[in-house]
Amino acid sequence: HVQLVESGGGSVQAGGSLRLSCAFDAYTPANVRMAWFRQSPGKEREGIAAINTGVGDYVTRYGDSVRGRFSISGDAANNKVYLQMNSLKSEDTATYYCAVGSKWTCAAGSWWQVPFCGDWGQGTQVTVS
Repeated sequence: HVQLVESGGGSVQAGGSLRLSCAFDAYTPANVRMAWFRQSPGKEREGIAAINTGVGDYVTRYGDSVRGRFSISGDAANNKVYLQMNSLKSEDTATYYCAVGSKWTCAAGSWWQVPFCGDWGQGTQVTVS
């Protein structure tokens, strides 16, 4: 059973910053793909940032709503992924989920969108006021 544990959520004023962390297990560092999703009440879960950290396969992706403000980074060797969120807005208020999959099950170009190809964390709440 894969475990993913997010931390770092909380309340912040608009314009502020937060850094989310996620620790996971059961994935081989060379084969893992990592992403962050979020879901607001009444809205569908959306992928907002994704990263491949494999040798020769280093890629980051961002959703339009967060590009230029959020930054994803991964430490696959230590099974961790981070999301640095700057210039937060009220519309960033949501539950944020860490998601991790293997490069084989998450091979499609849209792998970092729903339906997701791997495992989810339980989520951490971010509130921007």
